[in-house]
Amino acid sequence: MSVVPDPGWARALLAARIFARDPHGFGGVRLAGPPGPARERWIAELRAHLPAGAKLRRVPPRIPDERLLGGLDLEATLARGAPVGRRGVLAEADGGVVLLAMAETLSAETAAKLCAALDRGEVLAARDGISAAAQARIGVVAFDEAEPDEPGLAAALRERFAFDIDLAPLRAADAPPLDPVPRPIAAALPLAADDAIGWLCMVAAALGIGSLRAPSFALRAARALAAIEGCARVDADHAAVAAELVLAPRATCVPVDQPDPEQAPEAPEQPPDGSDRGDAPSDETAQALDDRVLAAAAAAIPPGLLLRLAAGAAGRVRSAGRSGGVGKSGARGRPAGTIAGDPRRMGGRLDLVATLRAAAPWQRLRAGDRGAGAGASVRVRREDFRVRRLKPRATSTTIFSIDASGSSALHRMAEAKGAVELMLAECYVRRDRVAVLAFRGSGSELVLPPTRSLVRAKRALAGLPGGGGTPLASALDAAAELAAAIRRQGGTPNLVVLTDGRANVARDGTGGREPAATQALEAARALRVLGIRAVVIDTAARPSLAARALGEAMGAIYLPLPQADAYALDRAIKGGLG
Repeated sequence: MSVVPDPGWARALLAARIFARDPHGFGGVRLAGPPGPARERWIAELRAHLPAGAKLRRVPPRIPDERLLGGLDLEATLARGAPVGRRGVLAEADGGVVLLAMAETLSAETAAKLCAALDRGEVLAARDGISAAAQARIGVVAFDEAEPDEPGLAAALRERFAFDIDLAPLRAADAPPLDPVPRPIAAALPLAADDAIGWLCMVAAALGIGSLRAPSFALRAARALAAIEGCARVDADHAAVAAELVLAPRATCVPVDQPDPEQAPEAPEQPPDGSDRGDAPSDETAQALDDRVLAAAAAAIPPGLLLRLAAGAAGRVRSAGRSGGVGKSGARGRPAGTIAGDPRRMGGRLDLVATLRAAAPWQRLRAGDRGAGAGASVRVRREDFRVRRLKPRATSTTIFSIDASGSSALHRMAEAKGAVELMLAECYVRRDRVAVLAFRGSGSELVLPPTRSLVRAKRALAGLPGGGGTPLASALDAAAELAAAIRRQGGTPNLVVLTDGRANVARDGTGGREPAATQALEAARALRVLGIRAVVIDTAARPSLAARALGEAMGAIYLPLPQADAYALDRAIKGGLG
């Protein structure tokens, strides 16, 4: 073997070649980045190395269950008068690869079904009178187009994918040309020595990876790489490349200390005849190999990982605009299946296709039904009616309750204004809203009602005054009333309180720290009973015990930010509300 591949196209294309040898064994590949020539170049590399006959099937993001997993073939069932099953896309792609478009928008239900198919290697279709299992040994390539601060691909699917590749910084013009290479032969993978297994497990532990799938995927990748290069066994270079491709993107920390030589894999004992088997490295050799594998993985850790961890959001954080809950069924929203019932009583819309699908298996038994009209081709009864269900996504509104009292530093006001403007700048995409409550003196004021207008927000925040006492209890009461009003309108309220926690004005406007602090804790506990998701940003120069106690009483996330700017505050809020 030559050298560890450099970051960029060499690593991305090598992962495609390894994945093509055994798509089902590696589970899948998360391919981050926008659509374009770079993605098509990677897919062309994958297609060139897949075994002959392996299929590539594209799956849209909102595919129905009966098309994904299989179900009733309505046309054939109506023609025959008996239930006829139809294979789904996963079964049709058996032995090949499924290309999942816009994977970041995948629903939790569909992600769970894909996870089950990857775990079992088969799909089970049990609906509409059909119950059948079909083999589906597939691999998945998920196109994740989410931005760095958006949720992205479901964590359960990422756990089952061996590779995580970011094509965003790559240009198709920099990719090497596609060589006409012979397709890989279906040969047995080389066996890995015990020391290689020990190296990969050691690296996974050093990088803070708790999943057992990760070192297993890395070992499989090392064996596949050795087979591609025609090697009889897995060596340290193969293990280093596998750690770089599989383990580094999953890292949750950067190893600081070098491995302890006493913990290095022990060399196998010599045979009784005293001969040297040639595959038992010494302690010094094992330590050097450990260092090489660990260094290769550490060098390939994504550069933005530590920043995301420092912000309290390992991996991707949920953006505020998509944190809205899913409301009840209504006249508008995302399709969420069907339910049996009369649409006139349930207030929904009749799903004609689902109704026909429910009636189709009974046509032969109903052929002699006297109640059927003459010449009727399909006989439908009341119990066949299916009503369409919709799940509208509730709008998320983030309420900023800003301490504008004299105890709050003036630069905190500028940070709060900047964070609100940053969140509003994303409202056009996220479809969320922002409201601002400012409290000072003897009460609180709704400076900015819930809005998506950036111009209106800037105009309201520009004249936000400061100074006076800290009526914290009145501010929390006002936030609770506004959150309740948002809920009555079908929205999802989130609360962000920026304060040092030093309440000194009671609800009636009188001074006194002790009654003011007691009332503030009572108001905080009332917010907790309402179940409002909240974040308390401690704006004191040093972490304040009063602000921490306020966050605990509220059931909120407590974030001390003694030194922060608008961007740090924006990231902290998104991470806390995610």
